Amino acid sequence: MIAALARAISRATGTNVEVETLKILMIFSGAGLLVSLVAAMIYGQAFNAALF
Repeated sequence: MIAALARAISRATGTNVEVETLKILMIFSGAGLLVSLVAAMIYGQAFNAALF
């Protein structure tokens, strides 16, 4: 599946996208999303408590 995604990106952009590069980008994007969601849950509760 990742190889098919890499081929689609390569065709769309006209550049050579390697599967390993795509894997690394997906790992960092997923980690960033996880950190963002955890921070939103922690600070969102504190922000809601400060409003009341």
